Amino acid sequence: MLKGVLDISRSGMGFVIVDDLAEDILVRPADFNTALHGDTVKVHLKKEGKGKRIQGVIKEVVSRKQESFIGTIQMNKTFAFFIPDTQKPMPDIFIPLAALNNAKDRDRVVVKITEWEKDGKRPVGEVVSILDEENENDIAMKEILLEKGFPLSFSDEAMEEAARLPDIISADEIRKRKDLRSTLTFTIDPVDAKDFDDALSFRLLENGNYEIGVHIADVGHYVLPDTALDKEAYVRGTSVYLPDRVNPMLPEHISNVLCSLRPHEDKLTFSAIFQITPKGILKQYWLGKTIIHSDHRFTYEEVQEIIETRDGLYKDEILLLNSIAQTLRKERFKKGAIGFSSQEVRFKLDEKGKPVGIMIKESKEAHQLIEEFMLLANRTVAENLSKIKHNEKPIPFPYRVHDNPEEEKLLPFVAFAKKFGHKFDLSSPEAIAASFNQLLKDAHGKPEQHVLEQLGIRTMAKAKYTTVNTGHYGLGFDNYCHFTSPIRRYPDILVHRELQKVLRKEISIDKKMEEKCKHTSERERAAMEAERAANKYKQVEYMQNFLGDEFEGVISGVAAFGFWVETIEHKCEGLVSVSSLLEYDDFRLVESDYCLVGQRSGRRFRMGDKVWIKVVAANLEKRQLDYEWVVASGLKEKKKGSSA
Repeated sequence: MLKGVLDISRSGMGFVIVDDLAEDILVRPADFNTALHGDTVKVHLKKEGKGKRIQGVIKEVVSRKQESFIGTIQMNKTFAFFIPDTQKPMPDIFIPLAALNNAKDRDRVVVKITEWEKDGKRPVGEVVSILDEENENDIAMKEILLEKGFPLSFSDEAMEEAARLPDIISADEIRKRKDLRSTLTFTIDPVDAKDFDDALSFRLLENGNYEIGVHIADVGHYVLPDTALDKEAYVRGTSVYLPDRVNPMLPEHISNVLCSLRPHEDKLTFSAIFQITPKGILKQYWLGKTIIHSDHRFTYEEVQEIIETRDGLYKDEILLLNSIAQTLRKERFKKGAIGFSSQEVRFKLDEKGKPVGIMIKESKEAHQLIEEFMLLANRTVAENLSKIKHNEKPIPFPYRVHDNPEEEKLLPFVAFAKKFGHKFDLSSPEAIAASFNQLLKDAHGKPEQHVLEQLGIRTMAKAKYTTVNTGHYGLGFDNYCHFTSPIRRYPDILVHRELQKVLRKEISIDKKMEEKCKHTSERERAAMEAERAANKYKQVEYMQNFLGDEFEGVISGVAAFGFWVETIEHKCEGLVSVSSLLEYDDFRLVESDYCLVGQRSGRRFRMGDKVWIKVVAANLEKRQLDYEWVVASGLKEKKKGSSA
């Protein structure tokens, strides 16, 4: 019996993908036993003759990837069927009339499977909500979330648990904690944020040092292990941030009210409090449960203005915190952290969620101020827990790790960077990191900057959660974890629980910790895919306004079948198909140079090149933009004969 994930092809045949198994296990539809695409299953191998493909029978569905689906109701006199909108084959769902919840024939709805016996031919479900056919955007966003396995609502049991949580903090609870309500404390968050899960406090000590507190919402006080709330948070693993909504990991009463560190309210927190010298040297730290009272809620823009103008509310404290943050940042890069810059594309939306404009947000000193103190807290907690042993063995703990770059991915990038005059020292991981930072510094402001950053990021391993502490290469830390965002990340809740056990000297071993790490890493990837898909949908929706228009763009990727271009003005990426270039030349992919080369003309389309394109198609259903290359002046006349 093996455990794996079922992948159903469009033909209806199933393949169970098992870790560390070289070949997928073939499962015929008759042997699915209620399993659907993406489900984690246990499969029993069939005995087959030599040389035949491994086949199996699914014996158990361990967990469902998706329990709710979008589709159409088909009514009968005594019952109804639900036809799901899915590219993967699955049976229709039987809906008893009592479970229609006012849905009518041909309505588009969300349906949840309520039961499906192994010997039952069809699943049984209930209508969760009726969709507004006119609001295509809402349906598309919900479909993306469901496809990636994120429920759209919480169970009645979880909502009841959330409603029963007390709003008032008892005197008994306050006595158990360090009381910091009289210490200057504030939050710094995006302008549209509601779930404030971190705050900073500042106090000048008599010895001339600063006491800086990083205070994190004490979600673990409210969300206890094995409750309905905890189970649903674990299934989600993370909040998902789409352009027009947040699909939260916890009900809004917890994330936006009880745990959110709102100004002028007493809040329960888990804190890392540091004593730091004016030169940014860490002298000592304290970890534990606290109660705080935020004096002010800042936006990043407000703090940035204070940093730039050196004037405003709590300017002295903010300028000191910024100075220390920049010192910590310089020290981090000196020790091997890699400084890839980040740009965030945000959409301006109208009241119906349609994009009417695009904003580019860049990381500024206000963002770095928060980032550095969060990194300090995360690193400190991980260092503290890494020293704890039980029966002479390290305790299972959810580290956040990032492996060294693989040589296979690194070498083509190094060769490509060399063409722009950038050299790499590959003698050690530290030397590679130093080379990356030198490249980013030297390329800054040059035409190749964006492409080298993009390709550099692609050479990197993906960060993940695991109990095997191999360090975080990108940040340059030997020990790292996620402690600072428990409202929106489940691993942070796990970290809080482990830290609290250690502080109470009640060490117990969670034998399922690695399994939890694997699950939350998978949920993080699913959330990123959902966010990318939703952003792509918005890009396509926005660019529908510009069909036939021409824009300047940068080649952001190449493949044998064409190249992708990201418009400079909107940051919207579309594909220029190689078939649309046939009238000019026969273009072939040169992988080592990340480019397409014309066989007759020698014309190159290389990553990072600027080109002009025309928007020719915007397919919302496929979330796909098609562009055509606009021939530069003078080339149109030469294209037929060609040695342009």
